[in-house]
Amino acid sequence: MSIYQTPLQFGYFLGLLFAVLLWFRGWQEERLSDKFLGWVMFFLAMEIQDYTFGFSGINILWEKFDGFPRYFHLAFAPTIYFYLKAQINRDFRFKAAHLWHYSFYVVYFMVNFVVFVQGKKSIDAFRSSELAYWLGWLESIAIWGSYIYYFYQSLRLYKEYRRWVETQFSDTETISFVWIRNFIYLIIAGEVFKLSWSIADWALGDLPFEQDWWWHLFTVVIIAYVGIKGYAQHQPIKLIFKDDKVEAIGLSLVGETANPPANPPSGSTNDYSEWKPKIEQLFKEQKLYLEPELSLSDLATKLKTNTSMLSAAINQNFGKNFNDFVNEYRVEEVKRQLKNPANAHLSLLGVAMECGFNSKSTFNRAFKKFTGQSPKEFV
Repeated sequence: MSIYQTPLQFGYFLGLLFAVLLWFRGWQEERLSDKFLGWVMFFLAMEIQDYTFGFSGINILWEKFDGFPRYFHLAFAPTIYFYLKAQINRDFRFKAAHLWHYSFYVVYFMVNFVVFVQGKKSIDAFRSSELAYWLGWLESIAIWGSYIYYFYQSLRLYKEYRRWVETQFSDTETISFVWIRNFIYLIIAGEVFKLSWSIADWALGDLPFEQDWWWHLFTVVIIAYVGIKGYAQHQPIKLIFKDDKVEAIGLSLVGETANPPANPPSGSTNDYSEWKPKIEQLFKEQKLYLEPELSLSDLATKLKTNTSMLSAAINQNFGKNFNDFVNEYRVEEVKRQLKNPANAHLSLLGVAMECGFNSKSTFNRAFKKFTGQSPKEFV
């Protein structure tokens, strides 16, 4: 065991362990997102496989499987993208029409596999050929083109989801908001770090394995974070986000397919003023804002309407999206409860939890937004 070997072995087997756990849970609970995340963990483990085996003194990859297409760079970025789509849309299904996203990987696998099965002489001849040189360049271009395209699409999807979720849920912490952001940025950081190290390796002339080891160590960090945090994420059944179109389960009306944007188009002739007293009465009498996981769909069900109508009514009558509308009620409730001597034994966070907040970060952010002060400053 050595300082180089031990961390890589830990990351390698941890990645494979979480891959199996996620695949099993995905099959057991019919979670497509878990299946995709399982593949992400498997690909990350394969990323450090060569160095893990090399530092462990295991040479089977070079003696028996030299030339075998065991790299998954061209499948990695599309899998990240499809994981995000499945994580924020419980209804998403991977169909045959999606297979083209893996066409570059299939070409890479088939070319290398055909050469591999012909034996070592064919492998050596192919590697020294001009064809292999140009295919190597095309592969590199395809890999980084894939990264740029799918990471851009993932960031776009995340930003659209972030905007949408604030119009649908009163508590964004419980629906993977922070996890999705951290997941995307960490994966991108890992690839940028690897690219920087590769450039340094090329510029300095083939660094020794002990120095190349550092970007593999960074991959171990990614494996640990993604495996532990990713496995802990839950996927609410009602979470169905479809890029620009969204649907919510449990609505009373059939045929509704999309919610409008948070801000209705200027000059809109729709008048939702009749909904203002109904919404205010419901909130004052039933104090729905005390429910931590209150969603726009829940409120629409109580008012016997649909989320499209209700989202527009809240925006037009109160000038806020659903998330801000509910959290402002909660902030006002916190202010009232802080003045109540009966709550003197409770901490600030304890009062916030009693008033419908579900996390400290959401409470602090909302309180500052609607009062201009932090909770401690207010007290």
